[in-house]
Amino acid sequence: MSENFGASKLAEKFGVKGYPAVFVDGVLVASPRDFGYFGEVEGTGRYAPWRNADNQAKFKNDLIRMIDLIMAGKRDVVGREHAGESTALKEIPALPKLSLTDLSGRPVTRDQLAGRVVLVEFWATWCPPCRSSLEWLGDLKQRYGDRIAIVALAVLSPEDQVRATAKSLNPTVRWAITDSATAQAFGDITSVPTMFVFDRSGNTAKVLYGAPPDLHQQAEKTLEGLAQ
Repeated sequence: MSENFGASKLAEKFGVKGYPAVFVDGVLVASPRDFGYFGEVEGTGRYAPWRNADNQAKFKNDLIRMIDLIMAGKRDVVGREHAGESTALKEIPALPKLSLTDLSGRPVTRDQLAGRVVLVEFWATWCPPCRSSLEWLGDLKQRYGDRIAIVALAVLSPEDQVRATAKSLNPTVRWAITDSATAQAFGDITSVPTMFVFDRSGNTAKVLYGAPPDLHQQAEKTLEGLAQ
């Protein structure tokens, strides 16, 4: 079974809003927290840092054990082992302070964005759905003009590829490469695309994870009530 990330009933049931997440027979056995976040200190997740071969082997052994337990009719044991784990991300209440430099060499700060509806999109050059999302954000900027500010923050992507993508899209979008501190300020980034929408006062209006089929409709519905 394959589910579209951002529109998964199984992920919604467990409060999972990032990836990777592993389920066995409907039981969550590994969450994004286990593999570590982009901005998280390496080593705090059970299998972090994931690049370590020993951690990958540990995950494989744990997964095999979970499958064996479920096939042996001990599904309740698997459920108990993970029942106390917190998988839901804590959404930030407001736009955090920013201390970044965009691709043009200009600083990106919260004060610069004040008084406008702000959309912050975390994306990556290796993320196919991100391209269409970025193109759509460029169209939004043209439609709303100075009533909104759009900041596109690249995650774990080569600078030359980020610059090439930015050059091919709307130049009025603020393009920058994020760092771990910024990712942590946004509650950490466990998936791309992830979009934050803030109202004119800087309060969080909506957070959208992944690229569900109605991503653009959800965001535009939120904007209709904010950017009048």
